[in-house]
Amino acid sequence: MKFSELGLSQDILDAITTHGYVEATPIQEKTIPLTLAGKDVIGQAQTGTGKTAAFGLPILENIDLDNKNIQALIVSPTRELAIQTADELKKLGHDKHVDVQVVFGGADIRRQIQNLKSHPQILVGTPGRLLDHINRKTVKIDQVKTLVLDEADEMLNMGFLDDIEAIIKNTPADRQTLLFSATMPPAIKRIGVKFMTDPEHIQIEAKELTTDLVDQYFVRARDNEKFDTMTRILDVQAPKLAIVFGRTKRRVEELARGLEARGYHAAGLHGDLTQQMRSRVLSQFKSHEINILVATDVAARGLDVKDVSHVYNFDIPQDPESYVHRIGRTGRAGAEGVSVTFVAPNEMDYLRAIEDLTKKRMTPLQPATLQEARIGKIKNAAGEVSKLVNTVDADDIQSEVEKLTAQYSSEQLAAALLSSVADLEKQNTPVEITRERPLPRRRGGNGGSSSRRSGSSDRRGNGDRRGGNRERRGNGGPRREGNGDRRFGDYKRRDGRSTERRTGGARKSREFTVREKD
Repeated sequence: MKFSELGLSQDILDAITTHGYVEATPIQEKTIPLTLAGKDVIGQAQTGTGKTAAFGLPILENIDLDNKNIQALIVSPTRELAIQTADELKKLGHDKHVDVQVVFGGADIRRQIQNLKSHPQILVGTPGRLLDHINRKTVKIDQVKTLVLDEADEMLNMGFLDDIEAIIKNTPADRQTLLFSATMPPAIKRIGVKFMTDPEHIQIEAKELTTDLVDQYFVRARDNEKFDTMTRILDVQAPKLAIVFGRTKRRVEELARGLEARGYHAAGLHGDLTQQMRSRVLSQFKSHEINILVATDVAARGLDVKDVSHVYNFDIPQDPESYVHRIGRTGRAGAEGVSVTFVAPNEMDYLRAIEDLTKKRMTPLQPATLQEARIGKIKNAAGEVSKLVNTVDADDIQSEVEKLTAQYSSEQLAAALLSSVADLEKQNTPVEITRERPLPRRRGGNGGSSSRRSGSSDRRGNGDRRGGNRERRGNGGPRREGNGDRRFGDYKRRDGRSTERRTGGARKSREFTVREKD
């Protein structure tokens, strides 16, 4: 169904068109008309189904710009989801000049208090930090018209039931309440009975969220091994255009510098870049001046670049929905794509959560050896030399060419040229990649991990909690066996077609050069 059929105003439809949305997803198609009509809604849907726009578009439609009170409150389980939701609402409400702010634990509360002085019409936050602001009286929600509880089951799993009830009790009794959850345990149903008025129930069936055109792989590697492992795979796979995802701005900056030091054409994209710098980097990427873009999830949202052949998840996302968005950058318009996710041994529960969401298993991929990487780099260089042969103007250098051909054989000259273009010495350039804080252990680690996200949270108490990552207890689940790892030789795809991979010598011991900072 078209968005134009859902009762939205032209201003909102223009914003939707500007940002590339064409047709409403099932959850949007069913939720938007009910929300516009003022109904309470309980929506059961997986992440990655378009829930943010489902509740965000009606909220933006109903915002009174002359009213400087908080009119809509969205409660999210993790800071990652809160940030993504706020960014999406800011993007969709930009032309309408709606003020959207976000608050979450692990961040400077004084800066948040300063930002709240802008009198936002929409506030997004995690339960603990929201309640902290309410108790400080830096947030007043007594004029809220619409309350959204996003991923309510996850908030309950994280122990936020009391916080949620305390937040709800500070809102007007006649508010509209929208509740979204992947599952419907009894506690969620009790919230519906206790705090909602004749809610409409919507259930969207789970389906595959990733395209068959993207071959999805994972590589097990420790944090201090990942950079060398990734660069060797880059040498073998030779991506036309690739996006490398890092979890933090620091990680993105270090990866971009490290890739450039190893001889790749790469640049970083993160939230601290000015608009001018961001535009320049994207222009270089689209024109293939650089062929590797290193980015954070937030910086890459809304990115639309054709011909991206590979996506590398240097850091596995905490949020399974982010994985869907990441690999959606490739495999577009009928083209085939490849995604490779690097997973530390203690992060396998996050990989299982992604597989639960996408309904697909990733294929284990064995790291390329140094010899395989060298062969791949030389083959790539041969392709570059072939391009040069067809474009070079030999008239200006004819005399030097004659001297060289008189002194050396064609084989010697070709070998020297290939070696120069391949720049094999840069494979050993030392690169410093700072060790990142490990991800918290996910709930449900016994192989039954749900499709919901688990990530940073901010429990109430002691004011501003730093870090915000809650440790999870669990057995870690069954290990993935590595005997089925794919090598880089010829193999059969799922659809039976053969795909050629470069081959190399026998696997050798890894020679990692990444040094960790103290």
